[in-house]
Amino acid sequence: MSMRLAILCPGQGAQHAGLFDLLREDEQAAAFLDQLPLTDYLDAPLAQVLSQPTHLYANGNAQVLIVAAQLAAWQALREPLAAIAGPPVAVAGYSVGELSAYAVAEVIDPVAAVALAAQRAAAMDAAARSRPGQGLMALGGFDLAVAQDCLLRHGAHVAIVTGDDTLIAGGSSPALEAVAAELAGRGARTTVLPVGLASHTPLMQAAVTPFAAALEGLSLHAPKTALLAGVSGQGIADAHQACALLLRQLTEPIQWAACMDACVERGVTVALELGPGAALSRMLRERHPHLSCRSLADFRSLSGLLSWLRRQAD
Repeated sequence: MSMRLAILCPGQGAQHAGLFDLLREDEQAAAFLDQLPLTDYLDAPLAQVLSQPTHLYANGNAQVLIVAAQLAAWQALREPLAAIAGPPVAVAGYSVGELSAYAVAEVIDPVAAVALAAQRAAAMDAAARSRPGQGLMALGGFDLAVAQDCLLRHGAHVAIVTGDDTLIAGGSSPALEAVAAELAGRGARTTVLPVGLASHTPLMQAAVTPFAAALEGLSLHAPKTALLAGVSGQGIADAHQACALLLRQLTEPIQWAACMDACVERGVTVALELGPGAALSRMLRERHPHLSCRSLADFRSLSGLLSWLRRQAD
């Protein structure tokens, strides 16, 4: 087979009311969703969470929904993808999507990964309550070194490096506002994101201990396929390293640009984003235009997605 496939698992932000509609049409995906005790993890009934933006974008709900949707999609796609392309040559997750990536690589059981998303979100929410008024902001169109210096001076932090002139910053709202005001006057683009905590920054330090306790209760395994660490873009070798790196990404920046470059270094020719949204496939396509990159969100059906993949394999 000539295709070398990467699986990408995005973070929160693109969840929507119809998040599970396409997945419910597939028997395996629907069966996976039905075995999840989502009612135990969400702050309201599922139908209410999906229909009301205040619930849909709440961190505690969003992390669970994202991981549940991605892993339901994986249950539906795993076998047909293997028939078309063989096992993925790289798997990478962005923010909470890294939990999904760990499950795709068989480091964590998929059902356990959804439960872990709820525990991770609870730990992060508690950390945010201890230091209220946090957030994330996208920043682009500016030299990264200059932007990082500005963040440091205002007490903010790099949360995710997404490109050569783009990043996500995290910190207190006043710090982010000061950064935005300074850099906007110098031509930068800034956008406040609908996330009420400073993920992947030192402001999440209080989440490390409870999340470590949650990980200790799990049986982790060595990756069955190449799994890229979000904090470095390097391959994860074993279960011990997998656990340590998953803890590090709570308080350290995600090096997503490095993850994208690592996909190319590993010979990836086609990338599939499990959705929701298509931000990761768009970023990878822009950074490496020779790759074929699509998201499940681009298709009206799973069969349409699989037809596209078969064409890439021809």
